[in-house]
Amino acid sequence: MAQQLHLPLKFLEQPAGANVREPWLLVLMHGVGSNEQDLFGLARLMPPQFHVLSLRAPYVLSPDAYAWFEFQQLPGGERRIDEEQERESRFLVGEMVASAAQQLGVPAERVVVGGFSQGGIMALSLLLTQPGKVGAAMVWHGRLLQQVVPHVAPPEAFEGRALWVSHGSADSVIPASAAEATRALARGLPLALSGADFPGGHEIRPAELQGTLVWLQSLTASHNVQ
Repeated sequence: MAQQLHLPLKFLEQPAGANVREPWLLVLMHGVGSNEQDLFGLARLMPPQFHVLSLRAPYVLSPDAYAWFEFQQLPGGERRIDEEQERESRFLVGEMVASAAQQLGVPAERVVVGGFSQGGIMALSLLLTQPGKVGAAMVWHGRLLQQVVPHVAPPEAFEGRALWVSHGSADSVIPASAAEATRALARGLPLALSGADFPGGHEIRPAELQGTLVWLQSLTASHNVQ
């Protein structure tokens, strides 16, 4: 019988395959101005080992449009984020991921958080600051928040953790240099870093998605070997 999850954010879910004995948990987070429907369309493509949750961000921008935190675009092109909203969302997502994993009986090493754009920012920030709650993060077209850097966990906390970072080489919303900054930080940690830049703009193209799916499958395969 399907289990009823009790979580603090609205979400859509797709259970793991019926014959999966050791399920994984994949938590997806949408970009600013979108909602939980956005990435849920990808759930049917995910490896059957994954119980997929697609979350709705807590801050309402307009009907059916939500954000993990609000921000202002400054004249010089920089972005000033609402730091309190970002902190609260990061805490809330961390609590939700831990609660969902506990309710589903999935250990932290089999939990993957991922997202697109601002959702990717949240996934990256969660891995960097609370690596004990997740085994891996999947970052599509995101960036590293400087506000998060002082709170990165000690290097030894990242042993056995994995990170996927992919971006569009012609992304005009978040430049590809943002992905390189994320990779530069990750290379200084004992993280298994994967991903690449793909032709295209601020969208998940088929080749990028296919690469991500191969990576997710490899996580489950390497875990079975250990």
